[in-house]
Amino acid sequence: MESSEDTLLYEGKAKKIFTTDHPEVVRVAYKNDTTAFNGEKFEQLEGKGRLNNKISSFFFKQLHQQGLRSHFVETLSETEQLVRRVEIIPLEVVTRNVAAGSLSKRIGWEEGKKLPAPLVEFYYKNDDLGDPMLADAHIHMLGLASESELAELRQQGLAVNDCLKQLLEPCGILLVDFKLEFGRDAEGNLLLADEISPDTCRFWDAATQARLDKDRFRRDLGGVVEAYEEVWRRLTEGVK
Repeated sequence: MESSEDTLLYEGKAKKIFTTDHPEVVRVAYKNDTTAFNGEKFEQLEGKGRLNNKISSFFFKQLHQQGLRSHFVETLSETEQLVRRVEIIPLEVVTRNVAAGSLSKRIGWEEGKKLPAPLVEFYYKNDDLGDPMLADAHIHMLGLASESELAELRQQGLAVNDCLKQLLEPCGILLVDFKLEFGRDAEGNLLLADEISPDTCRFWDAATQARLDKDRFRRDLGGVVEAYEEVWRRLTEGVK
C-alpha cells in the first residue's frame, strides 16, 4: 500500500504520524530524536529511527504470527510503517520480569533481581503529571478503560511478554521490562499500538547484564545506537 498524502496528524517525541489515501491507515515515521525524563534530556542519534522501525516491525510481525493483533500493517521504508488508525488509550501498560528502574526505587529491590512472577502495572500517559502509576480504581474513576478492557490489557501484556521472551532468550537477551500502548479502532476493538523497541523495552545481555536499550542514553553510558544495532543483529541471526 502506497501513501499519497503527507498531512501531518501528530508529532511525538520519537515519531511523526501522517495521513494516507486510506482513511483508516496512517503512516508512521520514526525519528532520530532521543529523549528522556519527559523531554528534559534530548539528543539526535543518527540511525536510531531506522533501527527502531526495523525492530518494532519485526516484533509486530512475530506477534501477529502468534495471533496477537496490533495496528501494524506493513513496513513502508527504512524509517516508516503503515499502521491502522486507532485512538490511543492514555495508559502505559508496563510488564516487568526483573527489578529495575522505578520499581527498584519504589520497593527497594536491587536491580537485576528476578520477580517471582511477571508483574503488570498501569501508568497514566500524561507528561504534565509525570506519568504516575494508577490503580484500577483510578483508571475507572478517570474513565480511561472499562473493567473488561483492563482485564484484556493485563492479558495482552502477559501474552506479549511470553512471546517476546521466547524470541529473545535464544538471542542471549534478557527481557527485563517493557511498555506497551493500546488503541481502539473504528469498531472499538483494542489493538496493540505504538512501538516495541529498545526505546520502550529494557533489554539486557543475558550473560553480562550490559544494557542494550535506552538506559544507555538515560544513564550516559554511551553507545546507544551500537546497542540497538546489536539487538537487531541478534534478532536477525537468532530467529529463523
